[in-house]
Amino acid sequence: MKRTAALAGLIFVLAGCGSSGTSQLTVGAARTFALAGFSPTRFVAGKPTRLSFTIDQPSGKPLTSYKTGSGPHTGVHLIIVRSDLGALIHEHPPIGADGRIGETVTLPTPGRYRVVVDAYPNLSGPLRNFQLFRVITAPGTAPQEGLGPFHRTAVVSGYRFTMTNPPRLKAISPAFLTLDVVRPDGTPATFTPWFGALAHAIFFRSGSLDYFHTHVCSAGMTGCTSVLGSTRVTGTATKPGQLRVGVLLPVPGTWRLFLQCKVDGRVLTAPFVLVVR
Repeated sequence: MKRTAALAGLIFVLAGCGSSGTSQLTVGAARTFALAGFSPTRFVAGKPTRLSFTIDQPSGKPLTSYKTGSGPHTGVHLIIVRSDLGALIHEHPPIGADGRIGETVTLPTPGRYRVVVDAYPNLSGPLRNFQLFRVITAPGTAPQEGLGPFHRTAVVSGYRFTMTNPPRLKAISPAFLTLDVVRPDGTPATFTPWFGALAHAIFFRSGSLDYFHTHVCSAGMTGCTSVLGSTRVTGTATKPGQLRVGVLLPVPGTWRLFLQCKVDGRVLTAPFVLVVR
C-alpha cells in the first residue's frame, strides 16, 4: 500500500528530515514529485549494479535543477538501508543534464532494502528538500541482526568512537551527542570533509524505517542546519577528534545512528543504538 506524504500548509519534510512515506511527495491538491523510471528493483547480492531514476516535478517534467555548493545540503543523497538496519549505503550520485540520476551500487547481502532519495531542488518557495522512497530486494537468505542494547563505544577498523555523557532523547526535541574519535594509536582523529560535511549522522527507526539525517560541519561553515517544523539543530566540530552531533528525531522508538566520517583517507561508519522517548 502506498502512502503519500501530504503537505497541507505546513511543510513537515524539511532540510535533514525524513518521513515514512513511500514513493511520492504531495504539494497541494494533486501535485506531486515522484520517482520515474526507477530501475532495477531486483538485485543480486555482491554484484555491482547500475541504479537509475529521475524525479518528476508536479508538472510532469523531470527535475533538472538542484542546489549546488560546498555544503552537504545539495544535489541528491542516495541512501539505502537493509530492513534489519544491519547495512547502509550512502552516495551522492551525479545528475545528468536531462535530470537522470544514476549510481552503481552493490547490495552486500540478500534481503529487503529501503531506498531513500533525499533531494535538494533549486526551486523558489519554502520547499528546502524532500524525500522519496522505494524498496529493492536481493534474493536469498537475509541476515537478521538484532540491534542489541545501547553502547557508548563503537570500534571500526581500529578507530574508537566514544559517546560522552549521552542525554535522554525525546522526540521533536533537539539534543546533542558528543563523540570522541581516536585512531588505533590513541591519537585524536583528524576529519576530512566528505560529501560536504565533516560527519554525516544518518538515523533510521527500527521496524518502520523512518529516516532522519543531520550533519557536522567545521566552525564557520554554512549549510549544515537541519530543520523539523520550527526547530533547528546544527552539528559542529571545534575540537580535534571530537564531533558534536545534532539529534532531532520526529517520533519515539528505537533508532540506529550510522555516524559516517572520513579519517586518514577512509570512510568509517560507526553504528549506535538510541532510544527516543
